[in-house]
Order: sequence, then structure tokens, then C-alpha cells
Amino acid sequence: MRLGIVVQRYGPGVSGGAELHARYIAQHLSRHAAVRVLTTCARDYVTWRNEFPAGADVVEGIPVERFPVAHERDPWEFGQQSGRVFECWHSIADELRWLAVEGPFCPPLVERLLSSRDEFDYVLFFNARYYQAVHGARTVPKQAILVPTTERDAALGLWILGSLFRSVRALMYNSFEERAAIQAVSGNDHVPGVVVGVGSEIPSHVSAQRFRQKYGIADRFILYVGRIDSNKGCDELFDYFSSYAAATPHPPLLLLIGSPLLEIPRHAHIRHLGQLSDEDKFDAMAAAEALVVPSYYESLSMVALEAWALGRPVLANARCDVLLGQCLRSNAGLYYENAGEFSAALERLLDDRGVAAALGRNGRAFYERHYDWPVIERTYLDMFAQLDAEGAVSRREPLPGWLARRRRTLPPAAEVIRRIPAGPAVERGRERASRAGEGIS
Repeated sequence: MRLGIVVQRYGPGVSGGAELHARYIAQHLSRHAAVRVLTTCARDYVTWRNEFPAGADVVEGIPVERFPVAHERDPWEFGQQSGRVFECWHSIADELRWLAVEGPFCPPLVERLLSSRDEFDYVLFFNARYYQAVHGARTVPKQAILVPTTERDAALGLWILGSLFRSVRALMYNSFEERAAIQAVSGNDHVPGVVVGVGSEIPSHVSAQRFRQKYGIADRFILYVGRIDSNKGCDELFDYFSSYAAATPHPPLLLLIGSPLLEIPRHAHIRHLGQLSDEDKFDAMAAAEALVVPSYYESLSMVALEAWALGRPVLANARCDVLLGQCLRSNAGLYYENAGEFSAALERLLDDRGVAAALGRNGRAFYERHYDWPVIERTYLDMFAQLDAEGAVSRREPLPGWLARRRRTLPPAAEVIRRIPAGPAVERGRERASRAGEGIS
């Protein structure tokens, strides 16, 4: 079997959930198929500046082809176009313009797919909201499988994404909440799809003591891992933690791992460690009392899965449907909607070691049951077999004509999202947890 993987950025030095997701899937499916990655020369998702050389490359044994981005992102124009499609009545042409200015605008990558339609049995497109997925999937409709990694934000309400969700051969969803939201906005229930998510590269040995000695940390701490950004809920996390620390005689530390796009407050109990190696990151998780995930928008949260794989509990933002759903399904995390609940949940994790240990055990079992690599690989292989049995079909929707594309008949994308159901997609009979941790086994 020959598989193509198309993603906006690729490489071991590239941070980002969807990009890491694509790299892990490429590595693990290469055990079962010939895999080739098609990507851009960009390293940074804000500017999309060309930094990698164009042409052939090999990353961890996987052949990679890189194509230059036509232009960097203009932040002012992107802001203008985002306001138009998210908040105003607009046209399909407006959305296509938004897609081009969002970046990475890379026509050569799409042309590469167009010139070799029969090269791949299936092409996996990562991250629905980018140019290479929207236009690339249209070039190979009989082979296109979408891994949307889509959050519940305004972009999900765009017509062009709804058309993409209806036009591919299949979708590999990250969570039940992602699937529910996508089906609500697009009506793509007829398209084969499965909730699969992604595993992680969990080391065979981690050492909490090694981390504490290396960084000189003796106190108890909670841990944040990821981009330190308002879009990840970090400003609210700082507010909630500062209020908790001010009211607590002996508060823990809040340790931060990741690149800051937000000013980190000067606080005696907040410490930024910067970007760490994978070894140090996993050692830090092993030493932490809990991993805190404050984001409002996630399609899965790989760091939460990593914490659960190591048997650590999670403290999550309950206003993120995916995080709340994962906590309920796993019975491995507490969650909060406001500062008071944050303080109460954190205090419970710190003061009741029995609860924290039970949550950690549940998390490890949840990871092994659903996210261990043999489970992930088998789910992908089963989908390929299902599509093979279906035969080569195309579900591609044609774009409306030139004039129809310019009629401003589409509602604001943000309003579309506000109208669809919200909340966790918890299946009947699943394990349940609560903010206070009742019923933990």
C-alpha cells in the first residue's frame, strides 16, 4: 500500500499538535505501507516564512517533499478577512480569500498532487482549516482521507470546510465531540468516519527524581505543557492560579513548559522552564501532582493523553467540550468552569492522595485501552480495508460557478457555530467523574 501524508509543516523541530500528530501517524503507518510526506518549507505557523530548503528530504526514515510557500502571512489582511467571514454575511469567494491569506498558500504542493493522482492508494490530509487540505483533497477525491484536528472555533462554521467534510472518502476523528460538531455543521453523516485519535511516544523509563535534581525543584507542583498563549487559556490560568496561591498558606508551584506568546507574570510560585527535551518533559510529568489543561479549544489534547499514560491526573477547563468529554469518559481528571472550581479541584488533587492516585490509574487504563499504538494502527488499517471494499468512489462537491461564488449569502461563521449543540458527547454507560471527584474507583 502507498500512502501520502499532507500537512502544513513537518519535522522533529516543528511544534504543534496537528504536526506532531501527522509525524506520529507517518512513523507508525510506515510499518504497514510505503509512506511519503508532502509539506511546505515553513517552520513557523504565524508567518509561514520559508525556512526549510525546497525539495526532497528524509525525516526519521520517512521520505519528505517540501514546497515553497508563495507569500508570508500579512497579519492585517488576515485580520480583515477573518472579521469578514466570521462576523459578517459573506460569499464563498470571501472564504477562499480568507484561506489564501491565512496561509500557508502553497499552490506547488497542490499541483504535485494533481500531477500524480494515481501515485497513492490513499492520501491523509491533516488539519482541515488550511489551504493544502481544502484544495488538495479536491484534487484526489477518490484517495482523500481527512484527519481534521478541528477545534470548536469560528473557522469550523465556514462553508468551504463543510464542503470538505462532505467530499472526502473518510474522516479519522480525534474525539466524539469533534465528530459531533463536524457532523452538525456539515451534515456529513453519510461519509465513513471513526473516532481514533493518536498515540504518543511514551518513554519506557521516566524519573521524577531526575527532573527534580536537574532543575532544583523540591516543592510540589502542577504542570502546564504547550504554547503559552491566550488562545490556550493561559492568561485565565495565571489569574486563577494567582488567586488560589494568594488564599493558600503553602501553594504549589505552577511550572510552564513551552514557548511564550504571552507575558508570564512575575510570581513567586510561577516558573517558566522554556522548551525542554522529550526526556525532561516526561520526567516533569512524572513528578507533577497534575497536568493542567486550561484551553477552551482542543480537538484531543495530546499532552493530556501523555499525562494519563504516565498515570498522572489532569485538571481541565470544563468549557472545552473535548476536555470535559475526555475527563468523563476516562474518569481520570477533574475540571472547572471558574476560579472557585479551579481552586476546589486543585485543592482536592493536592490534599487527597487517594483520589489523585485513582484518577491516575484510570488515566493509564484509558490510554492503554484507546490510545496504545497497536489500537491506533489497527483502526487506520481497518478503515483502509473498508474503503478498499467500497471501491474507488468520489464524493467531491463541485464549487459553484464564478457568479454564485461571489453572492454574499453565507451567514457569519461564528453564528453558525453558536447555533450547533455544545457539550460533551458522553456515551451512555461510560464511566463518570465530577468536579469534586465523587465516584472515583
